[in-house]
Amino acid sequence: MKRSESDSSFVSVPEDGPIKDYRDYRVRKSSLIATVNWTHVIGTYLPTLFLVGIGVLFAQLAHQVVIDLSSKVQHKASPGEIDFSIETITAVILGVQQIFSNLFTTFLVAPLQSGEGGILSADVKITALILVVMGWIFLNDNPTYMLAFSTFKAPDSWKASHSQIIQMMKNQKCFTDDSIKFMERLLERSGTGQSTAWPPGITQSLEEGKEADRSISASRKEAETVIFDIVESALKKAKVHPKEVDVLVINCSLFSPTPSLCAMVISKFGMRQDIQSFNLSGMGCGASLISVGLAKDMLQRRRLRGGKALVVSTEIITPNLYHGNERGFLLQNTLFRCGGAAIVLSNSWMDGRRAWYKLLHTVRVQSNSEEAYNCVYEAQDGDAHRGVRLSKEIVKVAGKCMEKNMTTIGPYVLPLSEQIPVVTSLALRFMLKMTGKFLKMCGQEKLAAKLPNKKHYVPDFKRGIDHFCIHAGGRAVIDGIEKNMKLELFHTEPSRMALLNYGNTSSSSIWYEMEYIQETQKTNPLKKGHRIMQVAFGSGFKCTSGVWLKL
Repeated sequence: MKRSESDSSFVSVPEDGPIKDYRDYRVRKSSLIATVNWTHVIGTYLPTLFLVGIGVLFAQLAHQVVIDLSSKVQHKASPGEIDFSIETITAVILGVQQIFSNLFTTFLVAPLQSGEGGILSADVKITALILVVMGWIFLNDNPTYMLAFSTFKAPDSWKASHSQIIQMMKNQKCFTDDSIKFMERLLERSGTGQSTAWPPGITQSLEEGKEADRSISASRKEAETVIFDIVESALKKAKVHPKEVDVLVINCSLFSPTPSLCAMVISKFGMRQDIQSFNLSGMGCGASLISVGLAKDMLQRRRLRGGKALVVSTEIITPNLYHGNERGFLLQNTLFRCGGAAIVLSNSWMDGRRAWYKLLHTVRVQSNSEEAYNCVYEAQDGDAHRGVRLSKEIVKVAGKCMEKNMTTIGPYVLPLSEQIPVVTSLALRFMLKMTGKFLKMCGQEKLAAKLPNKKHYVPDFKRGIDHFCIHAGGRAVIDGIEKNMKLELFHTEPSRMALLNYGNTSSSSIWYEMEYIQETQKTNPLKKGHRIMQVAFGSGFKCTSGVWLKL
């Protein structure tokens, strides 16, 4: 079954204006200066400049030694025409060695002396100072690069159409007619396509008389198939050997076996015994960027020598097919599909020239209300069938959580033309609020009620972000974010196409979207220097976001 491709129909057609495409959101470079992280810019070329600087420093030292030798030893030729014999070269090497020996002996005192007592000439001091400044910038920047990523492509035997999905549900012989009709309606409105992947343990129920196999062995089989494939592919693309991996992070919310999934990967690929591994569970669809953030923090402990991290994001469907009839639980049976992504990260400055992307920012916002905690909740229904219950309040909770996240990340990615109205709006709202309180204290309630209600200014993220990877949690989720953020159709095209071609693959969905932007999208083609924002939601409730720079 063929996957759907990018289509010009995703170009927005407004009701009262001309057709809009990605060119309409170009911003003058001068307006984006305030959003540029100059350490990132300099850091891109810093490794090469640093090596050149070291070469220049040694050349200056050698030149200084040659000049000193020519002034002390009588030569037939002038200093610029010295015959570099073996004796001369040996003398130069010994002279350079003596300089470093003197520096080591006297530490920093002798190099800083001026006049006749100093060891180094002025030009050598200047070069050394420049290298120290460059080294300071390098240590404070500590970039995180993405060398490669890979997503799971299921074999045709795993794929099922809507009618086959309904038939699989009927063959479980546990759903009522009302539940089957309800799931049919959900599928029709879900935005998923006719070729999405289900694990073999569930697709076997298409055969007459067979029910789904939700055993631990079938679940492990799905995990091994998905994870081994994407890990092997990602390491191959990044040209990284398994033993080079220093940090391994795997997130899978609803399947956490013993031994862990990390142990499974380490054993399969023969990774080092001192590897730092972390297995994250229960964090929902927003866990991938949390894993990236954890890997970034762990790599920072290796900032001097650099290191590599492997992040794996997946969800195992086999043990999580709900067999009850409560509607709050049935959505998971029609929306979630098999999928996974593996990402190779590095903070080694030597990898900056071959990396695909550079991580600019990550932000995580965690809601702490009872309502947010219960909106995505694993539980048992009245008949003791286990499943994940989705609350009707999830859209409202997600909206509030995303608003806080965008407020946090906004100053890092928005140009001043968008930041100033936000600050002005907040200041005006605060002044009106304080004025209203003051009038009420003075007994002027009627006058306080006449004060205008200043609305929040919604910044235009399209002015600072070129591409959006919005978690493909469902068509309603994508529609809501598109409306609230005032995005165009070509901005949400990757999310809709990922949902259509792969369904909701949980935490890995944002990587299918990034892959679509990178390899397929024609309505908003990816270019060097573009910024990609990933936004995902997870149980708890949390909203995570990350911004990548295309190198």
